[in-house]
Amino acid sequence: MKTTLEIPDMIFRRAKSKAAAQGVPLRQFVTEAVEDKLKSSPTSGRKPWMKHVGKLKDLRKETQRINRVIEKAFEVVDSEIRGAG
Repeated sequence: MKTTLEIPDMIFRRAKSKAAAQGVPLRQFVTEAVEDKLKSSPTSGRKPWMKHVGKLKDLRKETQRINRVIEKAFEVVDSEIRGAG
């Protein structure tokens, strides 16, 4: 399939030079580069946000500790409210 791409001049020159050094046409060089990029894509078949899932699991204990402190504080406030009424 034929298509037109806009590639920054510097990247185009580097790609053309590298293709020539490898003895392949620019078309083949670009095709292989795109294929490689598609193969190595970390999100192939996965959602991009999935790489962050579970990163905060180490904070579970700290979250539980904070929740206990908050619950105790509310128990004090509740008992004060009940005692005042």
